Amino acid sequence: MQDYSGYGGYGGDIGSTSPLPPMPPQPPPRRRVGLLSYLAVALVAGALGAGTVVAVYHPAANNSSASAQPSGHAVVPAPLPSTAVPEPSSGSGTAGSLGKVEQGLVIINTTLQYSSEQAAGTGMVINTDGLVLTNNHVIENATKITATVASTGQTFPAKVVGYDVTGDIALIQLQNPSGLHAVPIGDSGRVKTGDQVTALGNANGQSEIVPAAGQVTALNQTITASDQGGTVRSETLHGMIQTNADVVAGDSGGPLVNAAGQVIGMDTAGNSVSFTQQQTAAGFAIPVDNALSVARDIAAGRASPTITIGYPPFIGIYVGQGTDANPQDQASQAQQNSGFGGFGNGNGFGGGNGGGFGNGNGSGTGNGSGNSQGCYTSNADLSVPTTIAPVSSGTLVLGTICGSPAAATGLTAGSVVTSVDGQAVGAPQSLSTIMAGLHPGNTVPVTWVTPSGQRNSGSLALTAGPPL
Repeated sequence: MQDYSGYGGYGGDIGSTSPLPPMPPQPPPRRRVGLLSYLAVALVAGALGAGTVVAVYHPAANNSSASAQPSGHAVVPAPLPSTAVPEPSSGSGTAGSLGKVEQGLVIINTTLQYSSEQAAGTGMVINTDGLVLTNNHVIENATKITATVASTGQTFPAKVVGYDVTGDIALIQLQNPSGLHAVPIGDSGRVKTGDQVTALGNANGQSEIVPAAGQVTALNQTITASDQGGTVRSETLHGMIQTNADVVAGDSGGPLVNAAGQVIGMDTAGNSVSFTQQQTAAGFAIPVDNALSVARDIAAGRASPTITIGYPPFIGIYVGQGTDANPQDQASQAQQNSGFGGFGNGNGFGGGNGGGFGNGNGSGTGNGSGNSQGCYTSNADLSVPTTIAPVSSGTLVLGTICGSPAAATGLTAGSVVTSVDGQAVGAPQSLSTIMAGLHPGNTVPVTWVTPSGQRNSGSLALTAGPPL
């Protein structure tokens, strides 16, 4: 197994958190290109130095009413039969006709409201009703998604139909689409080492499709991608197609195309030329057969331990990460991590992920210290509470998101959540686990202790948060 540390612009920086309904706009963040040696190739704009993390959280089966169900019969194409797939040519250094593939590509832009960031990637139209296949990390933690058809410039809002975190596959639905062309699908089961291929995508977030020619250099690869910026999260992907085509930030979700002009993979990860031990480019693509198999389950609404349909449940608080149940220790760890570019993630309450501290450029309201009053529209002004509830176990609330269920219930920074839905809460990871079994629309009892030591209980009506 190869370890490709640095999935560099995962569509949700470690500063991202699980979101809510739309919030007021924040100042535009700085664009960041993938700076890490190996990266999942979505492009994130936001905090310098803040890497991104692949969620290893396995969501529970979720049939949320917040899902964007595909229109019509949600036809997801199957690979062409082998007799219909021309043999790739070995005589050319570039893939064959790319015109039909390019007609079916969209440039995806997302807003990560709660981490004060934006992200960019690529998607493939797989039916003319507006279903688009992309990587999960392209839409991870997104509070707003738009897709621009590269060949026409038409832009459509999009909603998440479902996603598979462990496979890094997502399906989104364009809203009220027209004039779409689906990409031609090949058969990834027939790919061989040495085949000529072309990777296509929104390279470096320039809002145009750029081709990169190469060859298949290996098949059935297993890679582990993680952020070299210090996070402990990583994701292992199996069965990957390896290529020497130059897959770069922004290409995520784009096609790997054979010499016959058919999609045989989905660009997902690549390496940076700054990595001195790696002398040649290495890109990795999910075989299209695998990606479409997951897409069919998503389109059919078949949730599973790995597939989430629609959006996850959301409380609206920033928390830390890890398995330490002591709130004082959580605060200390948060303080240490804050030197790495501010605060963020938690994701706790969109039901999973856990996370570290990212940074951002948004704004908060209330008392800037985040101690007992106020709420935040992003993680930009978030700070470790100076007064913490006097309890020995529970999840420390670093901040509450304005307009969220938590804010409506009276949760404040410095409080410690001790139970949710009748289950005891300890470390942030335990809260994520509990949230994984809940759904948007559920009303659940929550118990917490305030910074002054008062024990409170209330009911939270969970809303839909951003995808994990």
